[in-house]
Amino acid sequence: MSRLPIPATIEAAPLASQPLLEAVKKQLGVVPNLFRLVSNSPSALEGYLALSGALSKGTLPAPTRERIALAVAEVNGCSYCLSAHTYLGKNLAKLDDAEMAANRNGTSHDPKADAAVRFAVKVARERGHVSPDVLRAVQTAGYDSAQIIEIVLHVALNTWTNYINELAETEIDFPVVMPRDRS
Repeated sequence: MSRLPIPATIEAAPLASQPLLEAVKKQLGVVPNLFRLVSNSPSALEGYLALSGALSKGTLPAPTRERIALAVAEVNGCSYCLSAHTYLGKNLAKLDDAEMAANRNGTSHDPKADAAVRFAVKVARERGHVSPDVLRAVQTAGYDSAQIIEIVLHVALNTWTNYINELAETEIDFPVVMPRDRS
């Protein structure tokens, strides 16, 4: 059971959140628990959806965005986000199991995506304090300044969802995937 309330229905959410949740339902067919949890703050839900929407219009391909989400969720030990992004990675981004396992290990079988995932993991683990060599590696792989900024923003957005789900102990409404043992 979640440690923060999750409105059971769209109608149970704050009035200002209801049209936003309706839009999520229209797009996804369902309203995952994360969105209903965040709907407790209409401003937070609006901001989350706006930032997610803006990033989806960026220059990083959807499979790379899912790879980054998986890598960051593993770094942060978020079972909700690992479960959600494993489902999305497989069903929307068409990533195979071997690729998603590599992503969770902070790598990719795709050479260009590998540089983005490795960079994202370094940014997450080192909280942005990466060395010039780390930055140079992602640039050498062909990522321009705009794409590097987008990678960092994906790390930040995914870290936020990881943190809110771990704090709330959000009930997982996807096939469950647990983080690897960190000991």
